[in-house]
Amino acid sequence: MRRILAPYLATPSEIVERMLELAEVGPDDILYDLGCGDGRFCIAAARRFGAQAVGIDIEPYWIEQSEANACAAGVETLTRFRVEDACDCDFGEATVICLYLVHSSMQFMAQEIARKGRPGTRVVSHSFPIDGWEPAIAETVLDANGDSHRIFLWHVGAGAKAAENSV
Repeated sequence: MRRILAPYLATPSEIVERMLELAEVGPDDILYDLGCGDGRFCIAAARRFGAQAVGIDIEPYWIEQSEANACAAGVETLTRFRVEDACDCDFGEATVICLYLVHSSMQFMAQEIARKGRPGTRVVSHSFPIDGWEPAIAETVLDANGDSHRIFLWHVGAGAKAAENSV
């Protein structure tokens, strides 16, 4: 069964950058973007921070776009993209997980992350919080057009797993 967790809506580049900064992405990280769309989180993490990045999307079209975009950016050796259902994905190696999903999908993925994520893994989200998880940081950020965006950061195991049953 194919599970579409959210429609594609591109995250503005300045929001991508701030989310990666908030998660303190570095060259020792393995970032997973669940619902990667055009690959912008993975590409930015690889290009700006030297991180390894894995993009997961259920739509083959977006994986093709992500791979082409990573090649154009010169980061194809640091990025991998897979056609896969994020709900079934093994992201156990992730040190950072990026999400931009609708509210109900966030709640479902929170259960998966609490169950499969390694303690200390940083989870960063655009727009939608995880009910029952207390964010380490919540910020409002303006994009280039002056539009406001909420971003959130959690750490698996720091209040996240304890709240897993309430999700």
